[in-house]
Amino acid sequence: MATPAEPPNGVRSQGKHYYSMWQTLFEIDTKYVPIKPIGRGAYGIVCSSINRETNEKVAIKKIHNVFENSIDALRTLRELKLLRNLRHENVIALKDVMLPIHKGSFKDVYLVYELMDTDLHQIIKSSQTLTNDHCQYFIFQLLRGLKYLHSANILHRDLKPGNLLINANCDLKICDFGLARTNSSKGQFMTEYVVTRWYRAPELLLCCDNYGTSIDVWSVGCIFAELLGRKPIFPGTECFNQLKLIVNILGSRREDDLEFIDNPKARKYIQSLPYSPGTAFSRLYPHAHPLAIDLLKKMLVFDPSKRIGVTEALQHPYMSSLYDPRCDPPAQVPINLDDDEDLGEEMIREMMWKEILHYHPEAAAANIEVSA
Repeated sequence: MATPAEPPNGVRSQGKHYYSMWQTLFEIDTKYVPIKPIGRGAYGIVCSSINRETNEKVAIKKIHNVFENSIDALRTLRELKLLRNLRHENVIALKDVMLPIHKGSFKDVYLVYELMDTDLHQIIKSSQTLTNDHCQYFIFQLLRGLKYLHSANILHRDLKPGNLLINANCDLKICDFGLARTNSSKGQFMTEYVVTRWYRAPELLLCCDNYGTSIDVWSVGCIFAELLGRKPIFPGTECFNQLKLIVNILGSRREDDLEFIDNPKARKYIQSLPYSPGTAFSRLYPHAHPLAIDLLKKMLVFDPSKRIGVTEALQHPYMSSLYDPRCDPPAQVPINLDDDEDLGEEMIREMMWKEILHYHPEAAAANIEVSA
């Protein structure tokens, strides 16, 4: 539980109060009453809370020492920029970002999200029964949120069960946009780390220079298979092992399935793997609905150019009873993240501050007056 704590150096900042959770100090706005810590990751700690002004339950994520690592700082900035512009039922809403006391020296960032009950990873590993209706509804919502992101020119690039938040009524929301990029971007990010290995598309494992929205569709396929089998379909121990597991299940590739591989060494590696006839998904998941198996087969296609698209997947017979294109407007504007690369700490801090001010119009007005 959250326990009241003393401020650092005994100095209380106006409008803030202090709590300790999991041996971590939270300096939060007085309108938020923390309840208990609910999650911990490389990024920091998340606690549940209530907004006293609206009586709404929220989740507060503290990102500690955000500028200590430039990659983490950039991820946080990217999440701020994206979530300010994204509005969709199946994408997590960023409701507030707490205003730091000092513009030039703040170290921690507090993000306030809508509160969800759990995530898909917890559900898959639980003993809860997952029916065909559950699988269908979860994948439908995931595809719907993804269609919206892709319409905004955004590749999520890190879809996995732990990044899909779920409520008790089975509502699903995509979260964690720290690795997201715009589809039109080219350059260094194309070869950097993307997607937890088990959900990583073959074109990423094979270091292809160009990839697109189909990388997210592959991840959806891996998540779908995990829902059906209650365990990861390709739990590789490292990159080559991951490719071997994929080929073992999908079967050995014909030459025309390898044309997308622009790296000769990578192509040679795939050609050198022992022959595999593959394993039918209906054999792996004997209790799955035949239409679910058909859609899964179309998602987990080795060659990205032959993989089903998001809109096509939503129109598939397995999804068609749930999908109404009239209820699926695209994003209002494409979002551009091209200017985020190679920024120094001070520039990231300045850009982050500007993002935070969007949630604090009074402070933004005061800031303009001061700088005028």
